[in-house]
Parts: sequence; C-alpha cells; structure tokens
Amino acid sequence: MGSWTLIQVNYVDFDIPICNINRMALDDTYSNLKHRVATRLKLQQLRLLVAIADQSSILHAARSLNISQPAATKLLKSLEADFGVELFERTNRGAIPTAAGAALVRHGRLILAQLSHAAQELDDLAEGTGGRVVLGTLLAASALLLPATIAAVRVDRPNVSIVIREGTNDRLIPALRDGSLDLVLGRLSDYRYREDLAQEALYEERVCVVVRSGHELASVKRLTLKRLRDWGWILPPPETTLRRQIDKEFQDAGVEPPSNAVESVSHLTNRYLVRHTDMLSIWPYHVIEEDVERGDLVILPIALAAAFGPVGVSTRRSGRLSPAATAFLETLRRTAADLGASGLL
Repeated sequence: MGSWTLIQVNYVDFDIPICNINRMALDDTYSNLKHRVATRLKLQQLRLLVAIADQSSILHAARSLNISQPAATKLLKSLEADFGVELFERTNRGAIPTAAGAALVRHGRLILAQLSHAAQELDDLAEGTGGRVVLGTLLAASALLLPATIAAVRVDRPNVSIVIREGTNDRLIPALRDGSLDLVLGRLSDYRYREDLAQEALYEERVCVVVRSGHELASVKRLTLKRLRDWGWILPPPETTLRRQIDKEFQDAGVEPPSNAVESVSHLTNRYLVRHTDMLSIWPYHVIEEDVERGDLVILPIALAAAFGPVGVSTRRSGRLSPAATAFLETLRRTAADLGASGLL
C-alpha cells in the first residue's frame, strides 16, 4: 500500500502521469545498462561469449582462448552479473545461449568483425596491398566469375589473403550477418533477405537439366516434367532458392516433385553421379559447360521457368567493408562486366 501511496502523491503533487513514471523508469534502466556496457564490457568477454556459442562448451571455449575453465567461468559470471541476466543455459547438450545470450553473441560477432576490419585497414595503410577477404560462394559463381575475380585481385593486390567458404544461403547468409563473412557470391535468393543486407545482381545464369552421354533420354527431342519425374534426380537441398523454384515447376505442371532425389551441393559428388549413372541433375550452365563441349554430358530439351536467375553479391548494409574487401568487390564488378561484354557470361 505504501508504494501505491507514493505513486499517487507523485502523480498529484507533480502532475506526472503514471505512464510517464513508467517511461522514466525504463529510460533509467536503459541508461544504466548502456553505462555498464560502455564501461565494463571487455573484449575477452565477447570472445568468450562467441566461443561458447560456437562450441556449446565453456571448457572447449576456454581452451580455444588459452585460458583456464575457472577463469572462463568467472568471466562469464561477471558478465551475467553486470547485465543482470543469464546468458547461457547449462543442458545435457552443453551450454546453449538464452534469448539474451543469443542477442549479445550476435552483436559480439559484429563488434569483433569490425575490430578485425580495423586491423586490416591499419595493415593496408602500412603495407599498401595487404588485408584479408573472407567470402562465401554458391555453386553458380564458382566456375568462372569467382576464379576470374581472384586472379585479377592477385595482380593488383598480391599480398591480400582470400578465404573461400562454400555452402548454401541458409548457412552463408547468417555468417554474413554476424560478420564472419565479408561477401556472399552466387545465385541471389528469391527472398532477398530483407532490409539488413544489400544484394546486387551481376548477371543472369542459365540452369540446365543434364544427363550423361548415351543416356536413354539424351536423344529425345521433346520432354516433359511428367516424363522426367520418376528418374533418379540429384537436386539442391530444399532450403535453397533453386530447389524451391524446381519444386514449384513440378507443382505448376501438376506433377509431384521427385521424392527419391539425392540432395547435394557437392560439385565432385554430383558430377561423378551424373556422369556414371542414369541420374538427372540440374546445374548452372557455366559449371558444366566444358563437360557439355567435350560430350561427357548432354543438356535435355526441357523448358524451365526458373532456367534463368540472377547471380550477384550480398553484403551487410551496416558497417564498412575493409579496404581489401572493398577492392575485391570493385574487381568483382569489373570482372563481371568484362566477362559479360565478351559473351562469356
């Protein structure tokens, strides 16, 4: 009752609405929290948070940072005390981030990535042509555009370090968001990944249904999805843009999508399977161009609405690219334009 009397007196005496009192309390809480973050948060704690999230283990995270487990536990408890929240839940699956922990880990990754970019920029200023670029690539860009860009970058910046990580958008885009990747190159998602990322189309890529030379279907002049449906297929995983488009092609034609597909984005595995079995596969044209020209593979005459799709580059809207990554992006654009002008893309 005393607390209610105090609120009512404040409301009457000073004519401050209760909603404003609540807002003032929230603002005060936020101000205190912001002050604690600015004055107490240590980079070692951020590194520990990210390491625990990556490895689901305080022990393994401590080892990766070359500190003892008791020291890591003390750092984590100190951080939880400062924020007044639990950051990790200890389960039989290891240390799992809480909602608050996941939020802090996400921002921690970005902070550490920006510090890495700052170090690269200082290195560039000292060396002139150094730096490091970490990029994710999807299959569509791996055959021609990416290697041609790397070759051009190495001429202008021979000391730059380039790290390539292959995958699909469901893995690469989160890594781009948290700062683990500088760029993602490949077929652009039909979702366009919302407002926090910038996506730039560089060219249109054709995709083809292919079989081995000598396949029963290789000499057929006209084909339908209904006829192709029951053959063994090699397809990208369901979470990829191309797979969603392929499934929609079948559904629009009144045919159930293949149910016995091998789901794989492994270039070597898929290439071997399609060359040595009767399986059908869908490939970006530039990836199998040489195989088709040699006569090892045959493109089937089937029209797909998703036959053409944009290939481009994705970057974060927030934050700045390092000088090395900026130079790589500029070279990427020039290379795409040059290859397009020469008819190679």
